[in-house]
Amino acid sequence: MNRTSLSDRLCYAFDNLMAKGTVALIGWLALVSVLVILVVSLVVWFTGISCEASSVDQVWAYLMLTLNPDALHFGPWSSRLATLVIVFAGIFVMSTLIGVLTTGIDTRLAELRKGRSKVIETGHTVILGWSAQIFPIISELVAANENQPRSCIVILGDKDKVEMEDEIQDKVGNTGHTRIVCRRGNPIEMADLELASLRTAKSIIILAPDGDDPDSSVIKTMLAITNDPNRRPERYHIVAAIHDPRNMGAARIVGRDEVELVLTGGLIARIMAQTCRHSGLSVVYTDLMDFAGDEIYFQVEPRLVGKTFGEALLAYEDSAVIGLCAKAGRPTLNPPMNTVIQDRDQIIAISEDDDTVVLSGLTDLGINEGAIQTVQHADPAPEHVLILGWNWRAPSIIDELEHYIAPGSTVAVVADSADAEAQIALHNTGTSGQTVTFQWGDTTDRHTLDGLPLETVNHVILLSYSDLLDTQRADAHTLITLLHLRDIAERTECSFSIVSEMLDIRNRNLAEVTRPDDFVVSDRLISLILSQISENKALGAVFADLFNAEGSEVYLKPAADYVQLGEPLNFYTVVEAARQRGEVSLGYRVHAGADDATRAYGVVLNPNKSVPVAFAEQDRIIVLAED
Repeated sequence: MNRTSLSDRLCYAFDNLMAKGTVALIGWLALVSVLVILVVSLVVWFTGISCEASSVDQVWAYLMLTLNPDALHFGPWSSRLATLVIVFAGIFVMSTLIGVLTTGIDTRLAELRKGRSKVIETGHTVILGWSAQIFPIISELVAANENQPRSCIVILGDKDKVEMEDEIQDKVGNTGHTRIVCRRGNPIEMADLELASLRTAKSIIILAPDGDDPDSSVIKTMLAITNDPNRRPERYHIVAAIHDPRNMGAARIVGRDEVELVLTGGLIARIMAQTCRHSGLSVVYTDLMDFAGDEIYFQVEPRLVGKTFGEALLAYEDSAVIGLCAKAGRPTLNPPMNTVIQDRDQIIAISEDDDTVVLSGLTDLGINEGAIQTVQHADPAPEHVLILGWNWRAPSIIDELEHYIAPGSTVAVVADSADAEAQIALHNTGTSGQTVTFQWGDTTDRHTLDGLPLETVNHVILLSYSDLLDTQRADAHTLITLLHLRDIAERTECSFSIVSEMLDIRNRNLAEVTRPDDFVVSDRLISLILSQISENKALGAVFADLFNAEGSEVYLKPAADYVQLGEPLNFYTVVEAARQRGEVSLGYRVHAGADDATRAYGVVLNPNKSVPVAFAEQDRIIVLAED
């Protein structure tokens, strides 16, 4: 067995010393300096070669000489030699100290750039994960916190800290009073979650990563949070998005009552299915779900106790009542008009701010009863829907269409996708009231589009090839197809609505030249919903009810079905007309402004009910109704 030499031991000890860091090195340098000064001082003092009065004075003199070689003084050659030893030792110590401090500072800065230090915040919002959805979420949270003097968003993502900060600065810009703190870490690692200070957070948003199986990462993150042995005793407020409905059961088991889950595929499918039949609906949903303009609030109003929900609809001047939330119960949108409001029930209303949900106190509402129309609705006729393009949301959209279009309707799919043909063949094996057909074709090719029977089509849904192409290329395909469709419509005088799925919100501005009826920026809508629920957990149940095909949904119906056209009347009259049908009126859409982005494409949500308005032939009333 080879024996370890003394030099090897010394080298190993030196390596360990260097590995201990800047503080340890400074300590050893100080110790070396003290030892050299003491040894030389004692030698000089005992031999009497210096004129210093005492050993203490000698030590002090050499200490000053170590720090400042300019203090060199002349004397006997023996004293000069001792001084020279001290000067050389001082040069070594000071130069080494400067190098150590410089290296230590650089190392510390590098560590800070890695984003591995723990966050010390309270009442902050934590975003776990990194994807393109993070930018609209940050923008919405910043808007929500505009009236807060100090707010903080902590981001924990498996990405370089500096890169995250640069991207946020580039795509979000000025965040006002809201501080953005980025940390690098894996959200499924409990040790990394400690960096974000979850125990003191107000809410937690879990983002699904890009990839083939995003739900597994989301569920693992939920497990890491809820099963952490060092977690806080109080319940967390967690919001998470799930892509595949088959994973919702497992996610609910993990999250229990601490997690509000958003099923992204089903949500976007319902919005697309509804929007293709009601032009302007995407604008309404965006207005409802962002923090600009009006939002949804919960308010207890003791003065409405004992009154009915129908009476509450007319009790507010500049707030639109949409539902009730019973004490310790779930929110209900558009309950029966004769529902009696109980003590501590909450009014659910759309309003500019939480302090604007105030009773008007008016007794004379100026309702024009003679202007209210009674329309007998005929059975809905079959509709013909054309889907151009394909992605993983398409099968859900086809399923959702069946809830809204009449039996005997048709859905034709044209796409350059092998998966589309297989999925449609699987769909046709079941029982369905609609006929679904598939045609292979390049949706950006004008020859393919000219060969389609567009004169028989009522609605066109243009899907993005998000599964096959990157964001910009997929949106480019969408824009090209839109240009061709609009040109065909103008040349042939075909009349059909178009709803287009976009991936990048910036491309919507570019696409306005195509004059589509609606855009659905899928990732942005999901981001808006996650942001809203993170600020108010109760909104999770509201959105679930709003986008449930079995409950009440938002529709844009002809104004002529509710009131007389061309006659100025206040919006109380419109609310009353809708109330008599068991519906809630939220606003209206003026057709004359449908192409004007500065006028919200003609959509007016939650108008002042006393202001007169005259409706034209193609104007629509925005209502919350069961059908």
